[in-house]
Amino acid sequence: MADPHAGAGAPSVFAVAFKDAAFAALVALGLAAPMLGLVTVQTQSGIELEQHWGKVAIAVAIVFAGRLLLNLTLWRPGRKKSLGYVPPKVEARLARFAKYLAPLAILGAVVMPMLPFTERYAIDLGILVLTYVMLGWGLNIVVGLAGLLDLGYVAFYAVGAYSYALLAQYFGLSFWVCLPLAGILAAFWGVILGFPVLRLRGDYLAIVTLAFGEIIRIVLLNWYWFTGGPNGISGIPRPSFFGLDFDRGDDGFAATFGLTYSPLHRIVFLYYLILALALLTNVVTIRLRRLPIGRAWEALREDEIACRSLGINTVNTKLTAFALGAMFAGFAGSFFATRQGFISPESFVFMESALILAIVVLGGMGSQFGVAVAAVVMIGGFELFREFSDYRMITFGLVMVLIMIWRPRGLVSTRSPSVFLKEKKAISGSLVQEGHG
Repeated sequence: MADPHAGAGAPSVFAVAFKDAAFAALVALGLAAPMLGLVTVQTQSGIELEQHWGKVAIAVAIVFAGRLLLNLTLWRPGRKKSLGYVPPKVEARLARFAKYLAPLAILGAVVMPMLPFTERYAIDLGILVLTYVMLGWGLNIVVGLAGLLDLGYVAFYAVGAYSYALLAQYFGLSFWVCLPLAGILAAFWGVILGFPVLRLRGDYLAIVTLAFGEIIRIVLLNWYWFTGGPNGISGIPRPSFFGLDFDRGDDGFAATFGLTYSPLHRIVFLYYLILALALLTNVVTIRLRRLPIGRAWEALREDEIACRSLGINTVNTKLTAFALGAMFAGFAGSFFATRQGFISPESFVFMESALILAIVVLGGMGSQFGVAVAAVVMIGGFELFREFSDYRMITFGLVMVLIMIWRPRGLVSTRSPSVFLKEKKAISGSLVQEGHG
């Protein structure tokens, strides 16, 4: 299979593709040999080294075959449609599909706990997915709309969780009082971080936000007398339904409404609570996009220099995005604390920030529906691969690579514009002649 665009004596496409695939397989061999081929195991006589060269061979073969297939089918010279290209008509159909599918998804989320075959595991999984949907929508304000790469978003998640836990334990405040306070405190820390660092751009901003996330985690880990250190905080109060606890007794939720007591009532209430918080995040984000501040975010994402030339205060614009994103992370953190009843610094490591950022990027930066789809796929996918714990991260990395190859702008790369230009009016020929005259 010779390349018609190559000159005489030039190597064929297959030769070039084979060479590239062989190099990728060699790299895979270097990575897989120490990670898959040699595994330490604990035995009665001590630690021993097990060899799994069959797994290494399979991994190298998959990388070689996949790379060769990509080179031969998608990266051929002279191909007009580049990798990840989607025709505009297909993009428009996807946008209409998402427009009609979003209300159905919301309706399905509302009725899911009411279905007779729904088990507690499904409701717990729904709570987990909705928590990450809310976190993804909050980070989407910062990354997707304002274009600020934040690698320490989990810090605001932790601030919200610890704010609720400490306020509830030391001051005896209820969940409904602590919830807005946790969001306000998280937004306050977002502003504190933003003032000194938001003059930075690109990689420098990402490094500083990453450092801020680690600073918060280390402080929580070492401020033992206040945060409990590595032991965390336990016995966090549960939320009530307008003063009605979900306990047995005549003054409980079940007795008040004439229901048979079931521990599932609390789980269903928490599910609808996080669903309401997630929908609130979505509604506020959509409304803000249509306001001048939302348009300033999107303009800042596209070209910061042009924003400055138009007189937009870029620092204040970045601060609003950072503060609002942090506020929603604080809301999600307070819900996480009351849902778990126990929090510790180990729940707010860098991998959480990476996971939330991956949800935003893979779903499509700026796309609300895409972020929700990515959260369902990734979090639900993690649960499906729970039995294969040794291969979960490998599969996760492979899926990310494939999505970035075929859909570099995310699963749902279409975004509805926040500003629509009116249709141009036709100008009569006489007016044109008068203007020239």
